[in-house]
Amino acid sequence: MSRLVIKPVENRKELMQFIKLVWKINANDPNWVPPLIMDRLKILNKKKNPFFKHAEAEYFLAYQDGEVVGRIAAITNQMHNDFHQDNIGFFGFLEGINDTNIFEALLDTAKDWLRDKGKDAMIGPMNPSTNDEIGFLIEGFDTPPFFMMTHNPPYYKEIMEKLKYEKAKDVYAYYIHKDTIVISDKLLRVTEAIRKKFNVKLRAVNLKDFDAELERIRYVYNNAWAKNWGFVPMTPEEFDFIADDFRKIIDPRLVLIAEIEGKPVGFSLALPDYNKVFAKIKNGRLFPTGWITFLRERKKIKSLRVITLGVVQELQHSGIGGLFYLETFQRGTKAGYVDAEMSWILEDNDLMNRAARLLGGDPYKIYRIYGTSL
Repeated sequence: MSRLVIKPVENRKELMQFIKLVWKINANDPNWVPPLIMDRLKILNKKKNPFFKHAEAEYFLAYQDGEVVGRIAAITNQMHNDFHQDNIGFFGFLEGINDTNIFEALLDTAKDWLRDKGKDAMIGPMNPSTNDEIGFLIEGFDTPPFFMMTHNPPYYKEIMEKLKYEKAKDVYAYYIHKDTIVISDKLLRVTEAIRKKFNVKLRAVNLKDFDAELERIRYVYNNAWAKNWGFVPMTPEEFDFIADDFRKIIDPRLVLIAEIEGKPVGFSLALPDYNKVFAKIKNGRLFPTGWITFLRERKKIKSLRVITLGVVQELQHSGIGGLFYLETFQRGTKAGYVDAEMSWILEDNDLMNRAARLLGGDPYKIYRIYGTSL
């Protein structure tokens, strides 16, 4: 019987093994999109990622006969615990070959690490938090993921159920195409009435005033999502850390801010689906030749991911959220985009699910977060 060993990542070589394992896991999946290695290194860097100013993590590798066959991160997030007044820990970045024993050993290792930290429950995958990529794909394996969405083999769901992990929450992804979007006369009348009733103005982000715009967006973000399941507010450093990357890749026509009397009350972010480009950079490296592919292919992107959309709490039932969706798709089609994904949306976020369906969105992918007591 082959021997299974779980060891913490201790050096850069092992960290690269941690990152590159996904190439082995997904080698035969035509819908898998390789991540950029430089992005994974940035997220996992405990010294440079400001997430780790209020969080801890340990990365583990599973070896079988000396070969890497699995990985997991065990994570604490003090910001989450303080905000939600709970005492839970997390697992993330879980990957493995099709072997229940490997998943069980990795998850047990994360549970032991979190018990030592005094936690009383574990949920995941969080990579590393709800402000990043989350969940295992459990439905919708027949199409590639959009930008910053996870993708994994179907057996992950089977193994998690076999190990008796329970659903903590499902999140949905909706697909919409310009030829199937439903923009009725009634919808146009209703959204126009909302504009007039609240005197709301939607405008594109001003890159020349980017720092001030970030503060407006961060205010909306930390207010609008405060009551959502699993939400963790972002510190200014975390927001800047993410915005530094997004600034280089956004289409400013599709980053929208809603204002009433000059005060920000809503925000939406739609990004070109860069996975269309990353799918062509097979080794996950921009250097030395990946940049050429990136610069050439990014101009051909015709798909969007509506990554985040929120309205401050006191106006969440105003209909401004639907106004954002409509405005995004009108601007997007005018700019030459032909389809989009709206993701991720919590299964019990009735307002956003209803808005997505009213526009003709197809809930074509489901992602699951699992939980267990410790």
